[in-house]
Amino acid sequence: MQRRELLKMIAVITGSAVVGGDLLLSGCKHKEENFFTDEDIAFFDEVAETIIPRTNTPGAKDAATGNFMAVYAADCYDESNRKIFKDGISKLNEASRKKNDKGFMKLSQVQKQELLIEIDKDAFEYTKQNERDGNKKPAHYFTLMKQLALWGFFTSKPGVTQVLRYVPVPGKYEGCINYKKGETSWA
Repeated sequence: MQRRELLKMIAVITGSAVVGGDLLLSGCKHKEENFFTDEDIAFFDEVAETIIPRTNTPGAKDAATGNFMAVYAADCYDESNRKIFKDGISKLNEASRKKNDKGFMKLSQVQKQELLIEIDKDAFEYTKQNERDGNKKPAHYFTLMKQLALWGFFTSKPGVTQVLRYVPVPGKYEGCINYKKGETSWA
């Protein structure tokens, strides 16, 4: 093989990788750009903030947990769980209207907490019954919301660095550390 032919082949192969790269990666793009609206994200922020309120440490809103919930559900949930998650907004608002005659976003903080405690109990019972039945039903919408709220917060920068004990560059490995009552978990 001549040197010129080899260089031409390399140019064609690498050129096609660059030119056709977008075509190869087109399957990685999310099909539905705006599955959740800004109002949905604000709703998720309120739910997450009710679960993890700001005290002397940051709350879920400080970590933009609502945005995490929306992005994760839109990009990573399958179609059925994404629908359950999105429909959960109207189900939660419906439960709020049934109990308090107003939507979830208009409730006081105490009313939001009471409502979510009731719904959490229902979701727990639903999950237990579903496990007894062999997991034939899909997940409860509030279980999905609560899981994403906790995951989103405790993997965020404020959650890890200001709520959990965080050592950016740990020292030696210690396999057994005594726990004192009231200490926070390690990041």
